Amino acid sequence: MVSRAVKAGAGGRGAGGKGARRPEVRLPSLEPYEGGELEPDGDYDGLLFSELDLVGQDGGGARFMDCALTGCAVDETRLHHARVLDCVLTGMRGVGTDLGSATFRDVEVVDARLGGVQLHGAVLERVVFRGGKIDYLNLREARIRDVVFEGCVLVEPDFGGARLERVEFVDCVLKGADFSGVSLTDVDLRRAAEVSFARGVDRLAGAVISPAQLLDLAGVFAAEVGVRVVGVEV
Repeated sequence: MVSRAVKAGAGGRGAGGKGARRPEVRLPSLEPYEGGELEPDGDYDGLLFSELDLVGQDGGGARFMDCALTGCAVDETRLHHARVLDCVLTGMRGVGTDLGSATFRDVEVVDARLGGVQLHGAVLERVVFRGGKIDYLNLREARIRDVVFEGCVLVEPDFGGARLERVEFVDCVLKGADFSGVSLTDVDLRRAAEVSFARGVDRLAGAVISPAQLLDLAGVFAAEVGVRVVGVEV
């Protein structure tokens, strides 16, 4: 293992609570992967997966350690219960990737272009999602700790029932998020570029927002508690 976690700079202690601990992944010299299709319960260590077509392959239960996956296609790839440790995933693209109940620890996900990714029941610890766009991300019942979403676009992500601790949204767009039944501890939304909720605004205890965001969400908060906002005629 050749990574170490570091504390976020501006997102540390203060009004926003404890900041997320970011991964700092330092990969060893990597060998190109030439092993054919992924295998269930496979063990992949110190490998470079570059521009590979992994569409529809089954790597359920596999372990990836000290690996780089660059420009790989992962449409309908089955990686449920996979363990991704000390890895850098760059330019991943695909729809319907199954990562249900996977473990991500000390991982950087850079410029992903994904849709309908299944990460329900997953464990994410010291993970950065940087750049890219992910549509309909399913993180229901996931455990998310020390995770940063930075400069990315999340369209209708589903965090229903998830537990978020020390999570930061930095310069990212969060559209139509579902926070139903979530548990939040030290979740910092202040530096998000855009925030909107489809459901679960009543579950924001444990999050910190900016005064401008409070104004933007005022109508949503009012509707949640049953207050009608009507102008006075003069």
